[in-house]
Amino acid sequence: MVRRSVAVSSEDTATAYRYVRRPLYEPDRRRVPAWREVTDEQWRDAQWQRAHCVKNPRDLHTLLGGLLSDWFYDELAADQERFATMPILLTPQMVTTMLPDEPAGFTDGFVANPVRRYMLPVRHDRDARWPSHPLAQRDSLHESDMAVAEGLVHRYPTKVLAELVTTCPQYCGHCTRMDLVGTSTRQVTKAALTLTPADRQAGILRYLRENPGVRDVVVSGGDVANLPWPHLESFLLRLLDVESVRDVRIATKALIGLPQHWLQDRVRAGMERVARLAAARGVHLAVHTHANHARSVTPLVGEAARALLDAGVRDVRNQGVLLRGVNATAGDLLDLCFALQDEAGILPYYFYLCDIVPNAEHWRTSLGEARRLQHDIMGLLPGYATPRLVCDVPWLGKRWVDQVEEYDTERGISYWSGPDGGRRYTYYDPIRSLPEAGRRWWAGSVTENAGG
Repeated sequence: MVRRSVAVSSEDTATAYRYVRRPLYEPDRRRVPAWREVTDEQWRDAQWQRAHCVKNPRDLHTLLGGLLSDWFYDELAADQERFATMPILLTPQMVTTMLPDEPAGFTDGFVANPVRRYMLPVRHDRDARWPSHPLAQRDSLHESDMAVAEGLVHRYPTKVLAELVTTCPQYCGHCTRMDLVGTSTRQVTKAALTLTPADRQAGILRYLRENPGVRDVVVSGGDVANLPWPHLESFLLRLLDVESVRDVRIATKALIGLPQHWLQDRVRAGMERVARLAAARGVHLAVHTHANHARSVTPLVGEAARALLDAGVRDVRNQGVLLRGVNATAGDLLDLCFALQDEAGILPYYFYLCDIVPNAEHWRTSLGEARRLQHDIMGLLPGYATPRLVCDVPWLGKRWVDQVEEYDTERGISYWSGPDGGRRYTYYDPIRSLPEAGRRWWAGSVTENAGG
């Protein structure tokens, strides 16, 4: 039965949550034996960070050794073998945010760490019954179907996504572009861009010049921090010469996982040049990043964000993902937003429901949970810094969670209207979150389809 759902708060959040200012802190890297002699100069060096990334279970064992139990290493290897859609790539900066607060019970603390849960998943994390939703897709948002040139997705009438590179300095397990980004895993052979970077960028700029109805360009990937700075600066300066472009947003998770990149002198000087041209042309230049838990927002992250603002960037904003076990409670979400807004100078902007990609069910929250969370955080943050919780509906695009038109809470199917009010679009809750009747319905549906 399809019925309308009304979001009701599960708690009086205004009473339950108490704001306490918590200055950012940099985790103590010297708790890791291999890093006890690492100097501050080395730690702040972006190339040192890249050269000392964890890339596989063996690297992690070399780094942490007996601090973690054999069980964890076995679970990590099993996850890589059976479930992982993204390769392991963790900067030392990101690894430190996973270290438990107490040295006793290191493995338990490491396993429970919310940053670890989405950056370094293990087999034990996955949903045993439904690791993937039956309707999960590698390109769940159908971005490849909306590509108008290689590396350019025209999904909304007035804005586009430019994918300049297919790698990142670190990989998130829940990546929405897991079909394209990163090296292949045992589960996923990645798609590939075929043009040279120069030809790809030329095609993107040509399309924008020929389509003046586009005013907003998100420059992303992958992560633009993996593009040599002279190449990125050259593209941005040429992009700013396109008369119809009025908004440019540079997307980089590296502000969180590799803030050292954005603190390099040559990058800061280059951002100043780009920002000056944007200001002269009246273009709004912003940087968008991706933090999912307060633990990952450190003093170096705040320093890098301030460096971007000092360079002339208009805003630094956060687009996170709502993840079960990471930030899907009002307290965790508010702690993150206050860390971003009050301490790092980063504006909380969006939190997306985790997309329906393979092996992501253990992370995903239901639409109903998201609607309750949106209700629960209202009134605690300044209005301009209250993030919108967003459902990225396949084929339709992002919609605020309260824009749902109809919601079958038993089967976890939500229905959304298009801009013309004609075609309806669907989104699906994780099956784990459904009542027993809904889980039985999905089990029967899968069995029926499997039987032809």
